Amino acid sequence: MEQVFEIDELNLRYKDKQALINIKMDIEAKKITALIGPSGCGKSTLLRCLNRMNDLIDNCFIEGYVRYENNDIYTKNYDVIELRTKVGMVFQKPNPFPMSIFDNVAYGPRCQGIKGKKELQDIVKKALVNAALYDEVKDRLNDNALSLSGGQQQRLCIARTIAMEPEVILMDEPTSALDPIATAKIEELIVGLKDKYTIVIVTHNMQQAARVSDYTAFFLLGRLVEFGTTDQIFGQPKQKETEDYITGRFG
Repeated sequence: MEQVFEIDELNLRYKDKQALINIKMDIEAKKITALIGPSGCGKSTLLRCLNRMNDLIDNCFIEGYVRYENNDIYTKNYDVIELRTKVGMVFQKPNPFPMSIFDNVAYGPRCQGIKGKKELQDIVKKALVNAALYDEVKDRLNDNALSLSGGQQQRLCIARTIAMEPEVILMDEPTSALDPIATAKIEELIVGLKDKYTIVIVTHNMQQAARVSDYTAFFLLGRLVEFGTTDQIFGQPKQKETEDYITGRFG
């Protein structure tokens, strides 16, 4: 098993509030790992630790280790821009830029210095195909991205992430703002992407975690209560808190 991330003794606090307590877990390459737990349990905070998005929050203090490909990403001279290129992020609400569909996907490659028209066209097409969106938008690439439906906008944001050729895709509740049909399309897309990418997904939807993920981590009050294969977590949880949560006794 190839580990992409190794998390060890990770503690995080905002001012006086401890949000993560001694987290220790590994994330395997080209698998889908779901982070579940009630609101405020630390799962989104942990997700943001993986590409140092928490750096943008004032009074955030982190101790411990997050190793990406055997390098500690919290060392002083670590290249955070390169990290965020390799570890892409898809947010809870679709956030397309107010520009054309084509320009949304081409934005990142252009920022990296890619200017050739043919090369950009190839990158955009490949990303849209991989995001299962190309057939729906191929005749309207110059339309404003904001004209797309919510589910299409979220797939566009996934395409925008894919265009940067990341190794890891982080997803923070990517379907919570979508209807069931759009949600099903995104879930199908996520499962299809794991052949190429390592995916970590935060979800409130336990059925979604059970459907799409290979591994599941259950968090409660900033602690990692249990981590294992999704079949084991949902079929034979070892901790009573896990069983209570997945059977709906609390949360």
